Amino acid sequence: MYLTYITDETSWNHLVQQLPMSHVLASWQWGDFKSRWGWRPTRVAWHDGAGVVAAAQLLRRPIPRTPFAIGYASKGPIGELDDPVVAQRVLADLVAEAKRQRCLFVKIDPDMPTRTPDFVALLRREGWQRGEPIQFPNTATISLAPERDELLAAMKSKTRYNIRLAERRGIEVSEGSAADYALFYEMYRETAARDGFLIRPRAYYLDLWRALDRQSMSHLLIAAKEGTPVAGLILFTFGETAWYFYGASTDLHRRDMPTYALQWAAIEWAKRHGFASYDLWGAPTDLNDESDGLAGVWRFKEGFAPTFREQIGAWDYPIFPLGYRLYNEAIPRFLAWLRRR
Repeated sequence: MYLTYITDETSWNHLVQQLPMSHVLASWQWGDFKSRWGWRPTRVAWHDGAGVVAAAQLLRRPIPRTPFAIGYASKGPIGELDDPVVAQRVLADLVAEAKRQRCLFVKIDPDMPTRTPDFVALLRREGWQRGEPIQFPNTATISLAPERDELLAAMKSKTRYNIRLAERRGIEVSEGSAADYALFYEMYRETAARDGFLIRPRAYYLDLWRALDRQSMSHLLIAAKEGTPVAGLILFTFGETAWYFYGASTDLHRRDMPTYALQWAAIEWAKRHGFASYDLWGAPTDLNDESDGLAGVWRFKEGFAPTFREQIGAWDYPIFPLGYRLYNEAIPRFLAWLRRR
């Protein structure tokens, strides 16, 4: 087995899409976008005699006023990590690369279900420890193999009712263009203020959405009533999967259930365009914990009959243990200060 550095966009995306656990956050476009916001991507692939068996996009972010950085393999590594030989080599090489780039630690969060305990056991043996998640630890997916009527029939009766109610009340869903992302951001900002979650600056989102849109990887759907936009969502697509990444709504016509119409339209869109799976991107840590921040969102998503996917979450390897400990103590305090302000 040997490692190579990939510097070509087409080659990278092709090999990533062929590997198990492929994810849009491991795509070339995601790394390219993050490079404009303080991160530097390094893309590596592992080969054996038969071809590529694993890959990782390592993002490096400098820590201001220090010679150090943090390393993050966004939704990686991906590949045949159920093979212990492959997994052990990949983890060792990732640590070596992060050390070479003077990272205090390296974080991974592969799209791997918890039903792979051997990989978790390997992580523990090699000195990895559970880390703070960057992405949602768990998710839920819908197979798009069934016919349209079967997908609808599998949903909860209340969800089907709300989808039809939205149609009766004149909610219409259409595809937006790159010019409509600014409109969507305003709805997203209103949603954040109403629901109490933090969002990034406008320029960040517009850069992301438009960059992926240029590669046909970001797709905006807008729900309107009588010509007035009232809700929207953004899908990211890569390989065989469509991800529901962002949703937003205004206070107008909320009783007309535009978000249900949007979600069903997105599922139909993904099936029509040949995707195999629809990922709802984010589910609670514990489905029975009503205090979980995603509990309310999950009640909405659950109505569409997804399969809950509990995943192994984020894991860190402390390369400089003292610096890693100080970093983990300082960052939560800084975030708490930001929230107070």
